[in-house]
Amino acid sequence: MNYKGYKDLECYKKARELRIEIPGLVKKFPALEKFMLTSQLVRASRAVTANIAEGYGRFTYADTKNFFVIARGSVTETMEHLATAFDENYITEDELKTGEEKCEIILN
Repeated sequence: MNYKGYKDLECYKKARELRIEIPGLVKKFPALEKFMLTSQLVRASRAVTANIAEGYGRFTYADTKNFFVIARGSVTETMEHLATAFDENYITEDELKTGEEKCEIILN
């Protein structure tokens, strides 16, 4: 395989899929959540791919590792925001389960 960069990383591919799905999911949240949960969920999901990309572009292993650790934190933050959305009845149990499964794949 000819490795081309961070876009070839399986964790990046899965994180990108999740990031693309989140905006569609939050469209059904109430307007009062626009600057709260909606914003946090979109931001957290975007931070995953952004930190993977930035970490990959760093020069030292320590820098790369640090950004990958931050990306993992953003994955778990995304999971928590999905749980909150479920608890507030903004998403279904199936949507929560699907989101959590995707997050678990990214973490592993």
